[in-house]
Amino acid sequence: MARNKPRMGRREAIGALGAMGAAFVLPSRSASRRGAALDCVVVPEMTEGPFFVDEKLERSDLTAGTSEPFVTRGLPLLLRIGVFQVKGGACAPLVGSQVDVWHASAEGVYSDERSGRIQEKDTVGEKYLRGYQRTDPNGAVTFATIYPGWYPGRTTHIHFKIRGLARSGGASYDFTSQLFFDDAINDAVLTRPPYDTRGFRRVRNVNDGIYRRGHGSALVLDARQSVDGQGYTGSFNVGLRI
Repeated sequence: MARNKPRMGRREAIGALGAMGAAFVLPSRSASRRGAALDCVVVPEMTEGPFFVDEKLERSDLTAGTSEPFVTRGLPLLLRIGVFQVKGGACAPLVGSQVDVWHASAEGVYSDERSGRIQEKDTVGEKYLRGYQRTDPNGAVTFATIYPGWYPGRTTHIHFKIRGLARSGGASYDFTSQLFFDDAINDAVLTRPPYDTRGFRRVRNVNDGIYRRGHGSALVLDARQSVDGQGYTGSFNVGLRI
């Protein structure tokens, strides 16, 4: 029956952004402990990688403006990132931080990149699956995007960069890392079109050098299938000691 349901389209995904943000409650580590600290993780920094382009695209819909089929046919993903300052054992929302997100298409291809050793397809001028937002009063940003595809040598992942703006116009802090998915979810996604057109992926989380050396197990998204079974939601809280 689920196969006959219409997929959550771009309009529905964007409409769900507000509901997702409003419904999110940051849990305490222990509801029974008086004054317990909020649950955010001081996460390890990871390499920016070769595909960051500072496009300065402020938007919530990372799929907007493209007809690339490996984007438009990808499984919708509502991605929420909370950004918090960890101080004195407690977490406080970091308001106004710039959070950039970029990742590969279902084909394993990044936009606005020349063809080369890592990526054969030339996508210069394309802007899909890139963008930034500033954190709201709850320290949160939410993006409508798609579930990423894999590319040779890497497990499925999403890059993110968090920057605070100083009065001088520069960055008062700059933190870059990556988010990962449980391998069981990756396996399920890769059986569905258009992901299933690319053959068997060779690299799982534990075989990915960046994941393994960078304590990637601390950076796995809380990803869940949407109610209609046609997409996913993913959330992660980032704690920064700044």
